[in-house]
Amino acid sequence: MAEKFEVIIIGGGPGGYVAAIRAAQLGLKTACIDMYVGKDGKASPGGTCLNVGCIPSKALLDSSKHFHHLQHDFGAHGISVSDAGIDVATMIARKDGVVKKLTGGVSQLLKGNKVTFFHGKGQLKSGRQVEITPADGSAAVQLQADHVILAAGSVPIQIPNVEFDGEFIVDNVGALEFESVPETLGVIGAGVIGLELGSVWNRLGSKVTLLEALPDFLAMADRDVARQAAREFKKQKLDIRLGTLVKGAEVKKGKVEVIVEDGKGESRQAFDRLLVSVGRKPYTEGLLAADSGVRLNDRGQIEVNEQSKTTAPGVWAIGDCVRGPMLAHKASEEGIAVAELIAGKPAHIHFDTVPWVVYTDPEIAWVGKTEQELEAAGVDYRSGSFPFAANGRALAGGQGSGLVKMLADAESDEILGVHIFGANASELISECVVAMEFQGSSEDLARIVHAHPTLSEAVHEAALHLDGRAIHRGN
Repeated sequence: MAEKFEVIIIGGGPGGYVAAIRAAQLGLKTACIDMYVGKDGKASPGGTCLNVGCIPSKALLDSSKHFHHLQHDFGAHGISVSDAGIDVATMIARKDGVVKKLTGGVSQLLKGNKVTFFHGKGQLKSGRQVEITPADGSAAVQLQADHVILAAGSVPIQIPNVEFDGEFIVDNVGALEFESVPETLGVIGAGVIGLELGSVWNRLGSKVTLLEALPDFLAMADRDVARQAAREFKKQKLDIRLGTLVKGAEVKKGKVEVIVEDGKGESRQAFDRLLVSVGRKPYTEGLLAADSGVRLNDRGQIEVNEQSKTTAPGVWAIGDCVRGPMLAHKASEEGIAVAELIAGKPAHIHFDTVPWVVYTDPEIAWVGKTEQELEAAGVDYRSGSFPFAANGRALAGGQGSGLVKMLADAESDEILGVHIFGANASELISECVVAMEFQGSSEDLARIVHAHPTLSEAVHEAALHLDGRAIHRGN
């Protein structure tokens, strides 16, 4: 007879394991199923984010940033270093250690909250029955639930005529495992993943070329921020080629030959390694039995309503496999909200204030609407900005690139969007998210005392500038 649970979560990523912990905290008998296998061959909950996404990429970004600063920036501080070298194997091992510590921490959190964990692949059948195919090859396990939360995540998109081989042509996983610095690295896609992983190997000495099919750089970001970021990345010797379509790639004599088409026609270019980072798609392969009652839309996403309910009674879906941005923090908050709704508590996700971050150096972060979105919607707005070049803390730290840009409703002054390109943008954006959650105005931020000297003063000055009152820049 199938073991019965009040809540079963399929997927142990940032959405799934968080939903499981919150459901257990609320007194619900909970199970979490995850198929991820770590480098040691054991269960490694945490999903793409902890295993091969957010966390390992940030570890490598941090290592490569130290190496770059050592070579190019420390001289201005009077610090001289000769013959600096990088041991790639040690850097990768450090990254693996960070991943193992965090995934092990997730396992302990699940255990500590009395969540029953199953290592394997889960499939939803009719009537909220779940079948598990264990990772160790043992017999299938049958479970029954009052509620099922689908949190299966996403996988990299492949493009025609460019086949992953795990060595020369790789996805984000492969780009985290290079054994040495490639002399040349081609990157298909100049989005978040392409920029971050391209930056890692660029700082370590690789000649990196990003091939972007779209005509605009970072089209989802505010145009002023994207423009400044493009200039800065060019200084960093990232070769970003817009309007460049990749038509095919193949490995020849230890090189990857890429066929590209741009405004000048078709041409070929060779790289030592090629990273494909054109986006991700929902991972639903084998997740749903034919009689599950869960419907997919034409984009392959699981259909849900505003409360994350699917078309099957008692079945919910969250994270990358549903609508909305594919962001770990969005998945986590959805997981908490669904667990609370199942427990009969009120819960709501405000998607308008979900922050975005690109962990380049400088970082890019934003929340709310861009200027082009407001213009397209016919919204009457005002804009204020402040450059980090006029911020004392930024200059003292050698981080004067970038700006803070704030957009507010012309009549009510409610903040509609904030866009930051600069040091610690990922942290600075949180103040703006809080203000927007409380429907704050630029006047609110302008009147709050910010410590001096801090980078956050740039947010303060941008708010002041919106009303023509900036102190440290011309109005």
